[in-house]
Amino acid sequence: MNYTVENILNHRSIRKFKAEKLTKDQIHTIVKAAQQASTSSHVMAYTIIGITDENLKAELSAVSGQPYVKDNGHLFVFCGDLNRVYQQASREEQLQMQESMESTEQFIVTTIDAALAAQNASIAAESMGLGICFIGSLRNDITQVSNLLGLPERVIPLFGLAVGYPDQQPEIKPRLPLEVIYHVNEYKNEEKQQTLITDFDDQLTSYYQNRSNNTRKDTWTKQMIRKYSHPIRMDVKPFIKDKKFNNR
Repeated sequence: MNYTVENILNHRSIRKFKAEKLTKDQIHTIVKAAQQASTSSHVMAYTIIGITDENLKAELSAVSGQPYVKDNGHLFVFCGDLNRVYQQASREEQLQMQESMESTEQFIVTTIDAALAAQNASIAAESMGLGICFIGSLRNDITQVSNLLGLPERVIPLFGLAVGYPDQQPEIKPRLPLEVIYHVNEYKNEEKQQTLITDFDDQLTSYYQNRSNNTRKDTWTKQMIRKYSHPIRMDVKPFIKDKKFNNR
């Protein structure tokens, strides 16, 4: 197995970092790696905002509810961005572009572009001996985050990425069996998957009960039912539409 694959397979989220900050060279290397991700039609429909102001990090941490949004080596916020393209056009061209730019298709393109860039950034950071944690909880108050970052129309905060020197070494969290995720030629029916998921629930129960921190009794199935039984962040839809995304 080569180093790159081994590094990917050893991924685990880090939620406790040492106080040491990333250097400018490390930050720029991570961003350059992000930029080399595949992008639809060369749009590069994202902007990455590095947060160095400690007061701003504290405010973002308050939105998230997670201390590692503040206590890390560097915090990146990945934004979907079609404003950059829009501003290159004349007023007449902007009117011609509006229907396409506000479509669901372009909203999907924007979020995929940002996610691909972020995954490249994560792999680059981990290859440098750093740890990472994605921060979806910045969407707990997406309007507040947008205001804090001064985001214009057609720019939306999607998630954060906390990076730094790990101050913990958590166990690798099990993933669903390959046969549940990877199907050949057609979607496997639920009955074929159910036995594999039941076995995975047992595996995850053992993981939670035996890991070094935050032990509990739980299964993947119970987690998913809890998650989708309690809607959260329902303000995201109107915010996205107000930002001129996903309107058509």
